[in-house]
Amino acid sequence: MQTDGSESISYKQLGAFFIPLGISASLTSITHVIINGTLSRGDEAAFIIACYAVAFSLFGIIERPVIVFRQTSSALVHDRKSFRLLISVLAYVLLSIMALGFVISFTAFGDWIYIHLFNADENMVETISNAFKIITIVILFSGIRGIYQGVIINQLQTNWLTIMVIVRLAVMFLTAYLFVAFDYITSLVGSVIFLAGMVVECFISVWKGGRLLPAKKEENQPELKKSEIMSFYTPLVFYFMLQTILIPVVYMFLANTNEMELGIASFALAHSITQMVLSFFMYTHQLVLQFYQANKEKVLRFMVIISILPSLCLGILCYTSMGHWFMTYAMGADEQLALTTLTVLKFFIVKTLVFPWVDYLNGFLMLQRKTRKMLVSQLFNLVTVIILLSISVSIFPEWNGVNGSIAASLGELVGLVIVIIIVRKQKQISRKRPLFVEKERN
Repeated sequence: MQTDGSESISYKQLGAFFIPLGISASLTSITHVIINGTLSRGDEAAFIIACYAVAFSLFGIIERPVIVFRQTSSALVHDRKSFRLLISVLAYVLLSIMALGFVISFTAFGDWIYIHLFNADENMVETISNAFKIITIVILFSGIRGIYQGVIINQLQTNWLTIMVIVRLAVMFLTAYLFVAFDYITSLVGSVIFLAGMVVECFISVWKGGRLLPAKKEENQPELKKSEIMSFYTPLVFYFMLQTILIPVVYMFLANTNEMELGIASFALAHSITQMVLSFFMYTHQLVLQFYQANKEKVLRFMVIISILPSLCLGILCYTSMGHWFMTYAMGADEQLALTTLTVLKFFIVKTLVFPWVDYLNGFLMLQRKTRKMLVSQLFNLVTVIILLSISVSIFPEWNGVNGSIAASLGELVGLVIVIIIVRKQKQISRKRPLFVEKERN
């Protein structure tokens, strides 16, 4: 339900749309707190958590192509016909990924991945495999959930995403409580808890999204074709894949610093805190998708206000006594790790300033159906990170984790510069050729 230029929007409407999206994204992080908190109560907690972590890491990689359907649905689906077309593409992707998941789960190929790619011990393989078999099923419900949530976002009913996450967390907490009460805690339990929450969220998404799905498209919307879906969807998959491999690349270089363990640990903690702060702002692209055509000036002013909030939050942690308290008591870090992490965190302030704008401008490219151009900025980001780390780790190995945060932040900054250049060129083209005109002629 993208608004058109004939409609007016208010800041209240923008806030009512965006804030529930941010809350739902932030609340989702509690998912892993519930799971890890449950697994830590097991008799061999370290072993159980480590096995689940490997299974979840592999799941996170192969789930990426499914997550992208939320953005694809919110941008492209405008009626039941276009929704059915997107469902057919989702079915193909789900079938492929589930097939891969079952191959990993039930053949020696999976054992090879656990041992050689994730450095798991042989005594961990069976436990990891059991956990992965269950968590693979989550992909099915994640894909279905995403395509219906795209409809909900498109129809501006984002408060339902917050409701769904709250219900999901409640179900997960109840499931976790039952396992603890019956004193049955294994790595597989973590997967079951995750699956239980996802199933409930999926059913609510299908129920609400199905009710909101328009029967017919608006008159100004062109007919959607499968080729358009693939040209929009495929670059997004590669874009998120590049994001996924960026942090492991940083860890690889930090292994060559003077204090490897401290460097990697401080960067990991600082990065997790940064992502937690940024999670609220992961949907700024949706402001463009849903409201840009209605009032781009008001959307831009709203964006200016919210874009400074993550940097403000991180600045409070880095430059006030709250940061040391948070690292010591909330994160459980010792004195040295706490101080080192806060130093690393200071350089991530640049990333928090930049990221909301990268996502915002990516929303413009999604609106123009030019998602392949998003890959250019992400590639520049990755290359910049690799070049900077190769230089800084060689010259300043004593900087440890700081090398990582500087490289990650400057890589994001370079990505912003590139996407600004791309968007400016696209705007010049748009002035000559209005949005959707080419598709309508076809």
